[in-house]
Amino acid sequence: MDYKKIIKNKELRFKILHYLKFVPDSLMLKLQYRMKMGRKLNWKDPQRWTEKLQWYKKYYRTPLMTQCADKLEVREYIKSKGLEGILNKLYAVYDSADQFNLDLLPQKFVIKTTNGSGTNILCKDKSQLLLDKVKQSLNDWMYRDNFSVGREWSYKDIVPKVIVEEYLEDKSNPFDGINDYKFICFNGKAKYIVLDVDRNIDHKRNIYDADWNFIDVSTDYPNFGDTVPMPEGLDEMLRVANILAADFPFVRVDLYWVNGTVYFGELTFYPWTGYVQFDPDEFDFILGGEFQLPIRKS
Repeated sequence: MDYKKIIKNKELRFKILHYLKFVPDSLMLKLQYRMKMGRKLNWKDPQRWTEKLQWYKKYYRTPLMTQCADKLEVREYIKSKGLEGILNKLYAVYDSADQFNLDLLPQKFVIKTTNGSGTNILCKDKSQLLLDKVKQSLNDWMYRDNFSVGREWSYKDIVPKVIVEEYLEDKSNPFDGINDYKFICFNGKAKYIVLDVDRNIDHKRNIYDADWNFIDVSTDYPNFGDTVPMPEGLDEMLRVANILAADFPFVRVDLYWVNGTVYFGELTFYPWTGYVQFDPDEFDFILGGEFQLPIRKS
């Protein structure tokens, strides 16, 4: 039973989960896993990647994860790794959506909240931006309790802000927008790459190994077959991903390759909240076999 089909309004679902934050993490994660995945969560001896991500939420906690989940503070982490060159331009930082000032921004930009996932607004023409609507969305996102939604611990103590960054474009890309390369990394080593394309029109997703061999696996978005050539910047993206992943037992490093340059996207510790169905199901176990659970931090 997927409660998204029962309660279709996303914000209402988030409010309900906020009010249920008194429910212990172990119980809530078990309930959510059962509802979303259709099977029991194995706490004692997790074998699947999706099971181990639930363990990761509950037991592995370090302040560095909070810094790196913060869309603003992660920039300092990138700099500490000597990779400042992969950061796109930062135009503005606001403590409140009400501080938003269009006059000081270029024609195109991207708006993000620092404390969420999927809370981005792409602006291609600021003259067409519905500012009041944007401010309302930002205020809703900033004060959303992202921790309670999926018990994703790394979001819990992030100070909510709004940031405005450069709008990246790759006019040579046959797909809409820019390709999103998500590097699945275990103990500082990228093992698999998830490629998302056409996110705003006809979202499709391919999965490759680190040598760019296509893996015939589908998720909630269909794959589109072995049709994408190896990106020119694959070796450089792998190098960057491995550096950024070195401090964590597991992290997904999201990067872009645009006009011959690597750009940083984000670091994600619980991809898809750990609730993703693979077809074939075996791939969940393959990823789980790569994920060596660390000693508990709390």
